[in-house]
Formats: sequence, C-alpha cells, structure tokens
Amino acid sequence: MPKRAKPTYLAMDKENQIIGYVVPIFRGSQEYASGFSDMDETRVKEGSGYVSRRSLFTRGSEMERTEQTSRKVSMRESAERISLNKRIYENEEYHKRMNEDSLMHAPEFVIKPRSHTVWEKQCVRLHCTVSGWPEPRVVWYKNNVTIDPMAHPGKYKLESSYNVHSLEINRCDFDDTAQYRVSAMNSKGELSSYASIVVKRFKGEVDDSLPKPRLGLVPEYGINFETHIVDGFGVSFGREGETMSLGATVIISPNLPRYQPEVQWYRDDVLLQPSKWCQMHWSGDRAGLTLTHLNKEDEGLYTLRITTKSKYETYSAYVFVRDGDAEVEGAPGAPLDVTCQDANKDYVIVTWKQPAVDGGSSILGYFVDRCEVGTTHWSQCNDTPIKFARFPVTGLVEGRSYTFRVRAVNKSGMSRPSRASEPVAAMDPADRARMRGTSAPWTGQIIVTEEEPAEGVVPGRPKNLEVTEATKNYMVLSWNPPGERGHEGIMYYVEKCVSGTDSWQRVNTEIPVKSPRFALFDLAEGKAYSFRVRCCNSAGVGEPSEATEAITVGDKLDIPSAPGRVVPTRNTDTSVVVTWEASKNAKELVGYYIEASVVGSHTYEPCNNKPVKGTRFICHGLVTGQSYVFRVKALNAAGLSDCSQESEAIEVKAAIASPTPPHGISVLECVRDSMVLAWKQPTFIGGADITGYFVDYREVVNGVPGRWHEANIKAVSERAYRVSDLKENRKYQFQVRAANMAGVGIPSRPSDTFVCEEWTIAVPGPPHDLQVTEVRAKSVVLLYKPPVYQGRDPVNGFYIDIKEASAKEEAWRGVNEKAVSNNYMKIKIPKEGESYVFRVRAQNKAGVGKASDPTEPVLAETKPGTTEIVVEVDDEGVISLNFACSNLTPDSKFVWYKNYEEITDDTRLTIETKGEKSKATFKTLAEDDIGIYSCAVTHTDGASSSYTLSADELKKLLGISHDHKFPIIPLKTELAVELQEKGRVRFWLQAEKISANAKIDYVFNDNNLSQGEKYKMNFNKETGVIEMLMESLRPEDEGTFTFQLQDGKATNQSSLVLIGDVFKELQKESEFICKEWHRKQGPHFVEYLSYEVTPECSVVLKCKVGNIKKDTVAVWYKDGREVKGDNNLPFTEGVLKLEIAQISKKDSGIYEIVMKDDRGKDTSTLNLTDQGFRDLMNEVFGVIANSSTPLKIQSTEEGIRLYSFVSYYNDALQVTWHHKDSAIAFTDRIKSGVVGEQLWLQISEPTEKDKGKYAIEFFDGKGSLQRTVELAGQAFDDAYAEFQRLKAAAVAERNRARVAGGLPDVVTIQEKKALNLTCNISGNPVPDVTWLKNEREIVTDDHYVMKFEAGKYASFTITTVNTTDSGKYSILVKNKYGTESADFTLMVTEGRGDLGISSYLTDADGNVIIGSRSRPVSPTEKRKSVTGKKMQKRQDSVILQKPLEEDGKKEGKKTEKKEEKKVDKTDSVANPMDKKEAANNQDTLE
Repeated sequence: MPKRAKPTYLAMDKENQIIGYVVPIFRGSQEYASGFSDMDETRVKEGSGYVSRRSLFTRGSEMERTEQTSRKVSMRESAERISLNKRIYENEEYHKRMNEDSLMHAPEFVIKPRSHTVWEKQCVRLHCTVSGWPEPRVVWYKNNVTIDPMAHPGKYKLESSYNVHSLEINRCDFDDTAQYRVSAMNSKGELSSYASIVVKRFKGEVDDSLPKPRLGLVPEYGINFETHIVDGFGVSFGREGETMSLGATVIISPNLPRYQPEVQWYRDDVLLQPSKWCQMHWSGDRAGLTLTHLNKEDEGLYTLRITTKSKYETYSAYVFVRDGDAEVEGAPGAPLDVTCQDANKDYVIVTWKQPAVDGGSSILGYFVDRCEVGTTHWSQCNDTPIKFARFPVTGLVEGRSYTFRVRAVNKSGMSRPSRASEPVAAMDPADRARMRGTSAPWTGQIIVTEEEPAEGVVPGRPKNLEVTEATKNYMVLSWNPPGERGHEGIMYYVEKCVSGTDSWQRVNTEIPVKSPRFALFDLAEGKAYSFRVRCCNSAGVGEPSEATEAITVGDKLDIPSAPGRVVPTRNTDTSVVVTWEASKNAKELVGYYIEASVVGSHTYEPCNNKPVKGTRFICHGLVTGQSYVFRVKALNAAGLSDCSQESEAIEVKAAIASPTPPHGISVLECVRDSMVLAWKQPTFIGGADITGYFVDYREVVNGVPGRWHEANIKAVSERAYRVSDLKENRKYQFQVRAANMAGVGIPSRPSDTFVCEEWTIAVPGPPHDLQVTEVRAKSVVLLYKPPVYQGRDPVNGFYIDIKEASAKEEAWRGVNEKAVSNNYMKIKIPKEGESYVFRVRAQNKAGVGKASDPTEPVLAETKPGTTEIVVEVDDEGVISLNFACSNLTPDSKFVWYKNYEEITDDTRLTIETKGEKSKATFKTLAEDDIGIYSCAVTHTDGASSSYTLSADELKKLLGISHDHKFPIIPLKTELAVELQEKGRVRFWLQAEKISANAKIDYVFNDNNLSQGEKYKMNFNKETGVIEMLMESLRPEDEGTFTFQLQDGKATNQSSLVLIGDVFKELQKESEFICKEWHRKQGPHFVEYLSYEVTPECSVVLKCKVGNIKKDTVAVWYKDGREVKGDNNLPFTEGVLKLEIAQISKKDSGIYEIVMKDDRGKDTSTLNLTDQGFRDLMNEVFGVIANSSTPLKIQSTEEGIRLYSFVSYYNDALQVTWHHKDSAIAFTDRIKSGVVGEQLWLQISEPTEKDKGKYAIEFFDGKGSLQRTVELAGQAFDDAYAEFQRLKAAAVAERNRARVAGGLPDVVTIQEKKALNLTCNISGNPVPDVTWLKNEREIVTDDHYVMKFEAGKYASFTITTVNTTDSGKYSILVKNKYGTESADFTLMVTEGRGDLGISSYLTDADGNVIIGSRSRPVSPTEKRKSVTGKKMQKRQDSVILQKPLEEDGKKEGKKTEKKEEKKVDKTDSVANPMDKKEAANNQDTLE
C-alpha cells in the first residue's frame, strides 16, 4: 500500500502562496458527538464527524459507502433533534404567554453566527437564533456600521422568522471581507455576537484530489486564525520624563496578504487612544506602544490585545514609573491624576491623587494652578496650601477653557508640578449638553415671529439648596435655578447665618455668581452655619431660598483607617505577591500604596506610584536573596491613612514546584535477581534541591506490561540504584520520579524493556552519571563515574569520544589516544559555536567496554557574565581562591572541589560564602595542596570554574605571600632632584600606592628636617607625589637627602647623595637658572647668536630676542668695536641679523650684540676666530661646492679646457683635480686656475694619454664633493678637432698683416704746410705696404714721401700741402695670412702762418700727439691684461643690513656688480690672448 499523504486544508496558487482554505465535501460537527452516551460510542465512531476527522481524503469505494451511511444517520439524527427542539420551543412559548412578567429576560444567542471563507462572486449567509422576552430587536453591522439593504439594493437581504435571523450577501467581492456584528436588544438589555467573512479569489487549477469550491452558500465553514504573541515586553521600570517603548511580535497563521488584525492597547483594562502621551505602531508583524513622556499616570498593567476574525489573544505586563528627581532635595513627589469635575460657568472642582513619596516629611498641602488654553501662563489658584485632594476653583471666565495642575509642598520645598489635566470649558452644563447633542432637523422653512416686549420678571426662589462639599477649609453649595426666571439670564447672591443668630450676611456682595454652584472660604472651623440663595436680574432681587440646616465647619470625609494584615508570598526571584485586608468603613476609597523595606534598613521605598484598588499586588524590582517586609497605606481625598502593621519578613526567591521527570534510564549491571539502573537528572528541578528519587518497576509478559511496584520506599540521593528481588530471565520496565521539598514529581516515561540475566562479559560495563561543566568557547570539562560492572578485571582507564550533536553515529571520534585514569577530563573544542555530545568507554585488561549513554548536547560558547576563579593574597599574606557569580537564585550554593571531588575536610581550607562571592582560604599552603580546585554554583545555568595549583604556581604564591606579610610601599619613582624656576631645587618621589594616613620623614645627613623658610614639604595624597622644595643650594647643603615613608605596617625609603662634583654641578646649574630668570625679566635673547650661510655664500649672523619694546636698542660689535651702520634696526619676528657678504679671513673675529633698555641689558657673543672661523669657512666651502656646475669641455687654441662655475670663489677653498681617479700633477702642459668664479683645467697640446675621466673635488673640512666629466671617445675627438681649428685660426690671427697703431679719422691742415703721419704695422711674414688716395695707389716722389722701416713702422709725408691734396687716404698692408687697411681724410685750408712740418703720432689708445717726434709705442707695450679689467677692489667687506628703503639700492649695486663680473668673465674666457686695441684718432687739428 502506498503511504497515505497527509491531508491539508490550505488552498495555494501556482506560486505556493496561501489563498484560503479548501473545505471537504462533508465534515461532521464535533459538538454533536460531545453529548452522546457511552452506549452510543460505536455509532458515533461510524458517524460523519469521526470519519471526516480521521481521514478527509481517503479514496476508494469503501470510504464513499461509509460516507453515505454516515450522512443518512446524521440527517436522521438531525431531523429528530429539530423535532424535539420544536416541541420544547412551543412549550416554552406557551409558558411565556401564561406569565410574561416573571419570564422576561435579556437577549441570548442560542445559535451564534459563524465565520465563513468563500470564493469571489459567491453568496454567503450568516444566521443566528436569538431568545429573549420581550422579543429582541435585531440589527446587523459591518465593521460597526449599520447595514441598510435599501442603500445597496440587491446586495444585502435580511430575514427574520421564528427567532431565526439571517443576513445574506450576494456576489461577494473583496470589499465584503470584514467583521460582522449582530446586535439583539430588548428592555432587559443588549447582546452582540461577531462573525467574520473572508473573500478569496480562485486562481488556476488545483489538485483533483482536493474538493473544488462549491457554488452557492457555504454557511457552515470559516477560517480559524491562530494567533501567537512572542518576544513580548516584560515588567518595565521608567522614571518621570523618560520615553519608554513596549512591543511584541505577533504571528498569525495562516498568513493572509492584506489582512490586518485589530490591535488594541489597554492600561488597567482601559482602552488607550493615540495622543501626545502615547503612540501606537503596527508594522505587519510587530505591535508597539511608545510612551513619549512618562508620568505616574502611565503606571499600570499594560495589555496588548490582538483580535482576529476567529478570536483574540492578549499579553500583559506591568509598567512602573518612579518619581523624577526633585528640584529641591527632600521635596515630595508630584501629585497625579488631576481631573476636573462639576464644571460650571465660573466654577470647577479639581481633584487629584496624593503622591506615594512625601520626601521624608509629611505633606503640608497642595497648590492648584490654572492655565487658560492657548496661553502658557500658569497662575496659582489658592494662597494657602490645602490638604484635601479636592478643590473648587472659582473666578473663571465663562466660555473659556482651562487646564489645571497641582503641586505638593512640605517643609523642604515644593514638588514638581503634576501632568496637566484635560482642558475643560467654563460654561453652563446645559449649554455643554446642547453642544454635545445633535441639532434640530432642517425642515426647509424659516418662520419669523414677533413678540411683544415683556416686562422684566423678578426671578423666583432657587430650589434644592444643599451643601455638597464640606471641609474645614471650604464648603460648596449647589442648587437648582428657579422655575420663574423671565426671558433674561439670572445671577445669584449667597447669604450665610451663624447658627443661633438671625443675622444673614451676604457673601458675594460685589459680584453675583452665574453658576448654580458656589464655594465658601474663610469659615470659622467648628462653627455652625446656615445658607440661603437669592436670584437676581434687571427686574430685581428675588426671595431667598429655603435655608439649609446648620452645618458645622469641618471635614465630612474622614481619612481611611489603616489596612489590615499584610501577607507576602513568594512569586519569582525578583517579585513578591502582597495581599492585605481592606480598610474598614473607608469612604470614597481611592486605592492603596504598598511600601517595601529591606530587613534591618528601616527605610521604606514605594512599590507603586499609582494607587491600586484591589487588595493584592505584585511588587517587582526586588533583589534576589534579600529579605523584605511590607506595609500598606490607604488613601482617599481626605488624605493617606496610617501604615498597616509590617508583614513578616520574606526572602525574595522563586516559588518552588515539584521537579520534572528524570530521563535516560539505562542498565549499568545485571545479575540473576537484580539490576543496577542509572538515569539523568530532570531538566527542571522546580526551584529547590532534589531530595531523592523513587524507582518503580513492572514485569512485561508477552509484550503486555503489568502493574507498577515500588522498588524503594526511602528516597535515594544518587542517580543509580540496584533493584532487587527480580526474577531471572524475566523482562522488566522501569520508571523514576524525582522529589524535592515541594513534593514528588510525575514519573518518567517507561524505560525500554530489559531482560534480567547475569552479565558474563569480560570487558567492563558503561560508565555513568556523565556531567559537563566549565563550558567555554574552546573547552569543557567532562565528569563521569566508573562502571558498576567491572568485568573480569578491574578498570584501568577511560576513553572519551566526541561528535557534533547533529552528526550521525559514525561521526564519533576519540579525544584521547591513551587511556586516562582520572574520572574527569578537560576537552578542547574543535569549533566554537557548535553543539557537541560526549560519551565515555571504560577499559580493563580484557578490552574496552560498552560506551555510556551520550550527554545532552552542549553548545560551545562562553556565556555572558562567565567568571573564573581568582587567586588573591591579602595584606597578611593569606592566600585564597575566589569565585563570583552574578546569576544566583535564592537556592544557589557554592560547592568547592579538589580534583573534582567535593571538599569536606576543613583542615587545609576554610570556605566562606557571602552574597555573590565565595572564598576558599588556605590555612597553610604547602605541597599537599597541589591539585585542581574547582567551584560550581547550584541552581544556575552551569556556572563553574577551575584553577590548577601546580608546583611552580605554589612557589610563586608563597613568594607573593611573603611580600604581603612584610610589605614595602611601592614607588613609581625613586628620590630625584630637579631644578625649577629661579633656580629653586625640588626633591621628589612618587609612591605607587599610599594612603592618606601615611607618615613621611625628611632626613638630611641623619637629621630630621621640618617645615620652615628653607624647606617646604608637600604630600599629594591623590597622586602619591612627595616633594621638598629649597630656594637655593648653599655649600652647607652638600650631603645625603632621604625620604622615609611609613603607611601602616608598610615602609620604604629612598635616598639621594649630593656630594663632590655632583653637588657643585647642581649648585652651578641652580645659580645659572636663577640668573637666567632675572635676565629674562628685561630684553633677552631667546636664541643666542648663531650663523647661517646663504646660497649666495653670504654669512648671516642672527639671534632671536624676546621681551622687547620700542625703546629697546640693539648694538653690534666686532672685536670690541661697534659695527658701522644704521642703529634703527628693525625686528622681524623678534630676529636680529647681520650679513657678511663674500666672507674672507679678515672677517674673522669675535662678534657681539648688546640688547638694552631701561629694564636691563643682555649680551650674546659669537667667536669666529681659529676653530670657529674654520668651521664657518668649512660651511661656506660646502655651500660653494654645492653651487658648482657640472664640468664642461671647451676647446682653445692652446688645447682643451675643463671648467666649472661656482657662486662665489674664495682663495682658501681647497680644490683638487683628478684624472682617472688620481690627483693630477700640474706641469707646463697641464695647468689649473681661477678666473672670476670659473675654475678651469687647461690641457695644452692634448694627446691620447689625456683621454679619460676627469673630476674636480671640493673639500669643506668634513667631506668632499666631486663634479666629473668623461673626456674620451666622441667627446675627445670633437674637442681635439675644435682645438686644431682654433689653433690654426690663432696662428693666422697672430701673423696676419694688420695696422696696429691707428690713424686719425680726419686731418685738417693749412695750405703749404708739411704733413707727416706714422702708424705701426705688424705681420709675419713682413707685409707689403701700399698707400692709396681716393682708392688709387700713390707712388713715392718729391711731393709724397712714403717709408716702411724695420718692417714695423710706416710713415706718410706730404712735403708741401696744397688744396689738391685734400681727399681720402688709405694704407693697405698685406701678407699671406691676410689684408688690413686704415683710412683717414685730409682737409686743406688756407694758410695761417708757418708752423713747420708737423708729425702726428698716436698713443696706444689712438689719440693724436701733437708736436711729438718720439717713436710710437710698440704694440707690445700697448697690450692689455689677459683677464681684461681688474676687479674693483672691495672698499669694505662689512655691510651692515640696511633698512628696507636702502635694500633696493643695495640690490641694484649688487646687480650692477654681478653684470660687471659677468662681462669680465666673458672677456677672460672668450679670448685669453692679447686683445687688439684700435687706435682711432678722432681729434681734429686746426
């Protein structure tokens, strides 16, 4: 037979989403079978209900026949029942008509409407049967809205017949999904019943085995929602002014889309509405309530109610609200529940409840404040405090709304104000009722009438005057307006009369009152008064009302009597149930306040801050294990009663119950007539220790168990027991019951069937009583007991197995490879967060026996709050083991073990437990105490820990104990000395731990020092710093200083020796600091004189100054002489500078700067002589070296030149040239030199040997810097070729023909004179000389005489000059290397006398020398210096820094100088040969 599928009632779409219920073809009602007798049981089982519940979807012809038979039987029974009910009904109706009055009763639903789930576009009918007399009127509602068939024609149909009422809904759609209510009402009362309709859309195809939706009405089927509230809120505690949120997760099944249950919140059974004080939330699966601003009015039992179409579920918890912090210490708590009663035109009664906290002194009274709605101004209503919790507020403005609040006052001060009341309008109650009522119907007609003006009518007498409130502070009168009042409004005058007199006195003489209520104050307490009231209007004052009886001024309402006997009862580990007897003869009782006090404290704290009305209350928030006493106070408007008598003390701990059944029964040993059983402890022990176990057994014969028999009459404490008097080879079952002080629990499930036959196996039986303790994330400790059955040989070891809890049996794996002999083992956990089970196997010589039953699954995690055993050594050296547990229950106990055996011998240890801590103290720690110590806490979630005391740990603890017996005050720092401002000397040390009562002795050379002018002692008790101050050190202070410390029995000392050089150095430094302090009182140097070298190789002397002012003067000196310069030195950020440009040896000297003003002066000196100057120059050399450019190659006519430029050259700069990493030995062919800032190496007539790497090395006294170039390969070839070209060009340039001495440009001479011009000619070979006139050659004759002497001097002579000689003359010299010419112009004028023959010679610069017959200067004598113009001699190398306006001039001069240098360098580098100077004679001779 195939396995029958599990029936389902859910209809699902293609996406497996639930869309509704699928109902079977027939389902009998279980209610029918519930009333049948035992004789009808067989027939019932064959009925339709039994069949449908057993298997709804059984297929086959047999099932169909059974179903048909069942339907016939059911129909017949139903018909018989209907007939019987009809006869009963007719009989009841007959008796009702016979005596209608005696049988009148409220409506009652005989048959209630049932909920339905139908398909879309189907019809559904709800019907019910209602009884009641007179006949009830029935009304149907949809979501609390009356159903009107006329408003929806064809949609709804209502029928009523013979007390059967029905509602038919035609062609249902989704909007018809709702809650429907039927209400029945007659003169005796009203009753309602509810039903829900869920409309579903049929989607797609369904399984053929499921019944299809039925067309037409389906009135008997509906949805049954299951609602579960999980993750609820617990008992909560808040404080006034805080925000609190409550919430719970709601699970509704089936989970229908778009279905939302009705979510309601209640406080003390009163439905809450959304307001500014409370907000409700619903997120689809979680309901929430937020109390935005807690007040004591919010305290109470909160209930969450989830209503579905089937039923509702609730969840409740209490919320406690404590008083907020008082603004004044000792002030009472704020009143609560301020409400307004009996509001009239100018009068309202304000009531409130007294607070539970009076601040330590009795409350003197209360002040009532009012605030008009729309404003924020609060005004006090009463001048003196009132004790009665009810007060009439008068003087209100009619038509305006007010809110009220109340404040309590005692001798310490005023409380915080209460929460404001709801707004109330000052108006006539009749007007208020009319405003709440409905307006008159609109008739469509407006009728205007006109009345004759009536004369004013004096109002009549007020009626029903009485005193409604009477206290010793005030009385309240109330009355009804008169019947005769006219058409205008009326007002009232109140009159009073002292009893025994006939004198009536009007109370409100100035302003009549409008309200038929009036409060009278300032009445004499103890006197009796009568009162009456008069009406008045514009027509006059009416007659007075009847006077009241004489009423004595005093409180009519008495304070309630003290409640009776108070009985506390255990509830949970943090709460106690308190019950009491109600106050006797209490009038207008408001409720009770419960107070609790820890036994012995004599201080009571309120358990509730909002009065409770019952005589039972659960006090939460108590401390587990503490003992409390309770008392109760009653209160009404008159005040609080006296406290009840204290209850008996009760310890806060959970109420106990009997334990749950044990489980895991197994056999440990079996002989012929007995069996040893073992079992596991109950999962819940009932809150109390298990006192023992009871074992029952029964024999099983042919599978049929017999009766149970007791195996033990006296309870056994172990979880193993030998059951005797059994019969061999018989089968038995066992059950075990656990017992505690609450009683014996229910028995366990019967064990498996065991055969009583003797075991003969050689290996041992299974170990038992496995316990897992000390559970951590990475380890656990497993405890076990050896097997009862040892086997053939004694047990000699154990093996432990482990596996994941969810793994298969094949996953067991061993923990230890070698057997262990102990009955415990610490096991390392393979994976944190996984659940594991463990088992143990015993071993003897024959082998390994059967494994024990596995433990319960253990989750490998370290639980929050887990603690470990802590070793402590006290001040007396006593060593103890300490274990703390914060999760104690009232019945928890600390149990100590050594090697996991309980410690019962107190010869080595003393165990003391107090509160949440337990201490095991060693009396005399020795080697006998070595072992594993553990502590476990009973009645907790496995709180336990262990500590291993090894030989090394023993030695360490004994050392610490010795130090504690003979303690030393630990020091963070030893005695030290430091110098402070003004050279003050401070001796100090810091103790690591020292009390405020410590004693310190200050000793110098074995003499105690005391506080005085010389010595100042300080001891900072918070930081442990001990110090002694001295203003200065004198020669007599040389010696040893000692601080001696004593704190209780702990001592220590620290010494400091100050003798010899150490003392002198300290004294010298102290004096220096003192001088420095005095120096800094005036202008002083923050940073003394120093120097720096700029990139331009200038040296800047600088210093940083402080505490300067406008009058401060700074003067620079060198070698005692003031440096010339501007004395108005600018201070740039407090820095003074002196610049030395192009430093040289003459700048060596001692530099000094003096700062002074009227406060004093300060001097700073810098020695730049000898080594100081050498160090400075080395730094300059370093800057020069770093400024050097890379080596470059230049060809000259002499050879190849290597050169590098520096920013500044100094003659003392050490420069070395290298060739192929070797220093060059200079010769006539290889020379080095300096031209300006150029350093060069000249290689004349270079050869192949001159190839290679060249370097120039700069040395700055500390290191060197090299610049290199490779003169080889193509670089050498190019340079050599250029050298050859320049050499040839130089030879040609030197030997070419040239006119060395210049001729004048113009010569003017008188007619008939003689002219002689001479010029220098050079060239090799000797050039040919030709003279030209106007570009034509001149030949020597008598008129023109031309000579060329010694190959150097050419002369031109005109013997007699005439006018024809005027013109342009030229000399042309030529040899093989070149040609050169020189021109001059001759101008002949008329004669002016005979001057003779004139010769014109030129000097080296080409100037004409008149009348000189001497020989011209040779070209050699006219040759200039190779380097061009000589460098201008520096007039003064010391340049004082100028003001800002002169810096520009200085920069300009520098720039000009640099440009001049650049020109010189260019001249010297570009042409090292002699330069030709053209002599151009520009003078004109007349």
